[in-house]
Amino acid sequence: MAQDQEALIRVGVVFGGMSSEREPSLASGRNVCRQLDPQKYAVIPVFMDPEARLWELPEKLLVQNTTTDIASRVEREAKRLRYEELRERVDIVFVALHGKYGEDGCLQGVLELLRIPYTNSGVLASSLGLHKPMQQRLLAAAGIKVPKGITISMKRWKEDPEEALDELTEAIGFPCAIKPTREGSSIGVSIVREAAGVGPALEKALQWDNVALVEEMLEGMEFSCIVLGNEEPQALPPTEIVKVHEYFTYEDKYMPGATEEITPARLSDHLLAKVMEEAEKAHRVLGFLGCSRIDGFVRGEEVLITDCHSTCGMAPSAFLFQQAAEVGLTPRMLLGKIVDYALEAHRKKIGPL
Repeated sequence: MAQDQEALIRVGVVFGGMSSEREPSLASGRNVCRQLDPQKYAVIPVFMDPEARLWELPEKLLVQNTTTDIASRVEREAKRLRYEELRERVDIVFVALHGKYGEDGCLQGVLELLRIPYTNSGVLASSLGLHKPMQQRLLAAAGIKVPKGITISMKRWKEDPEEALDELTEAIGFPCAIKPTREGSSIGVSIVREAAGVGPALEKALQWDNVALVEEMLEGMEFSCIVLGNEEPQALPPTEIVKVHEYFTYEDKYMPGATEEITPARLSDHLLAKVMEEAEKAHRVLGFLGCSRIDGFVRGEEVLITDCHSTCGMAPSAFLFQQAAEVGLTPRMLLGKIVDYALEAHRKKIGPL
């Protein structure tokens, strides 16, 4: 039995974190710990607390309701795991963090320095996956359609709000969406229908970042498409999001039954193939690896890409598992593929991923 245990790949599943998305990260990490194949992997649950300290969790803390509950108990009931000790404890890190400091290249850079393989994209691609304006510039340069958008910095808004409002009105118009440039889960997002609403919406977005993104309001079918793979990525059947609010809110995303999600999306075969083709292209352009989530809209015959993520939510009902089920992949099989993609990418790399 000891020999069998030694043969297993030690996977440190890191979740929690410092971002506004730490609760969705807990749901993702807990599910990954449950679903990884125990015949192949020795799973080590690793909680990142609000100060970015790492803790190896016992089962009784893994099942706690919130990250706050876990953080209040780790000093007494968990084992502190220092970054420099990680390499002795794990063979690979499964990154189940979402948002800043975990999904954006920060943790990936640390793991590169420690020479520890990790799942999904490298430092640059992970950073692009959270920086909406930069990713859209790259996508547009590659011929992928994206919404019209401009950025407004906190400095500019404070120094000359009238000029910023004039530019917004001329370049984008109303209605428009105002959001932080580097935030996920629809946090800090507002829909603005007239000039009077711009100030409050920018103030809301700029609580989360120094720069806000202003985009045209898109009409049409909203979709989310998972893409798997490294050098030859393949899109899964996309999910149609039937919204009940003006946009896909945090509550819609994480409250069971808050919105309708239809997989595969109700599109013609031609448009379904086009969505998948554009998602695969976006994955390649941004240099994503392993698993990504590409969001967008179908407007008539057009496919517009609005947001690309270098990782995916991994709670039990996430798009990732809905779409995988359509092609016959169980959660256990799918998560095994993600680990395999990571090991392959790190085995082939020269320098940082």
